[in-house]
Amino acid sequence: MRVSTRRPGMNDVARAAGVSHQTVSRVLNNHPNVRDETREKVLAAIADLGYRRNSAARTLVTQRSGTVGVVTTGSFSFGPSQTLVAIEEAARETGYFITVATLRTVDAESMRDALDHLMQQGVDGIVVIAPHAEVVDAVRAAHEQLPVVVVAALADPPESVTTVSVDQVLGARSVVDHLAGLGHREVVHVSGPAGWLDAEARVLGWREQSQASGLGVPEVVEGDWTSGCGYELGQRMAAEGAPSAVFAANDHLALGLLRAFHEAGMRVPYDVSVVGFDDITGSGDFIPPLTTVRPGFVALGHQIIETLRGLLDGMAVGDAVLVPELVVRASTAAPRAV
Repeated sequence: MRVSTRRPGMNDVARAAGVSHQTVSRVLNNHPNVRDETREKVLAAIADLGYRRNSAARTLVTQRSGTVGVVTTGSFSFGPSQTLVAIEEAARETGYFITVATLRTVDAESMRDALDHLMQQGVDGIVVIAPHAEVVDAVRAAHEQLPVVVVAALADPPESVTTVSVDQVLGARSVVDHLAGLGHREVVHVSGPAGWLDAEARVLGWREQSQASGLGVPEVVEGDWTSGCGYELGQRMAAEGAPSAVFAANDHLALGLLRAFHEAGMRVPYDVSVVGFDDITGSGDFIPPLTTVRPGFVALGHQIIETLRGLLDGMAVGDAVLVPELVVRASTAAPRAV
């Protein structure tokens, strides 16, 4: 007896679920006008049959490939890498595939090559993760007739570019406001590297809120994104007399500071309060657990895909800015009485 190896199709799913072919299509495309119990029956039938969508057939019917292109600089820093992961997860949840193009150099020619590469693959739209201002400039110079969403913390986004971002300024301001509320009269800021949009926005937020709270505004201590840099800077601070509060531009810097202060016999938060940014995995297990800012990468990924889908549907879509959350843990306290 010959066993059929035919892959199950949408008609098989419809028959098993007791619904129409059109209803199956609506479920697969996340159409809102489907009752929850009907959606569950269709999804159960899909799981039982092992149905897999035929992307080639879908392209012929919808004139869309179901693929989103992502341009990245290839940075291994936590923010850009987590943003890429969040985009992929959000895209997959809405039925899209992701294809990635990495820029070797950040200029208009490289950006144009990356966009051309993605368009040759028939992507429906493109997301550009832009940690540097030069990436945004390259997008504008290499403008193409295809929906593009730029992920960038821009204070004044150009009208020609649709952006999605986390409010880095607000996140930094919340840190300073928290420390000022504890009674600190000055907050030293260890920044990220020059040229990074997130780092520049966090410096701006720190400075604005320090001034608004009537705090001293010391010189910025420039760092990078690594714990090694935080450790070296923390050793220097401990030797020179550490401030009562330090706001590190990311959690890795904060981790290095915690180690340096511990080795110098300084107790966090009793001798010095430390705050990070990003809420990396494990930051709640630092010693002590780290007060930090949670950008909300999952929400960011969903907003990026939602914005791109709006552009694809011809909607008037504005820039989207997400509000981060201050997560208060045990690394901050009122300054020690002198």
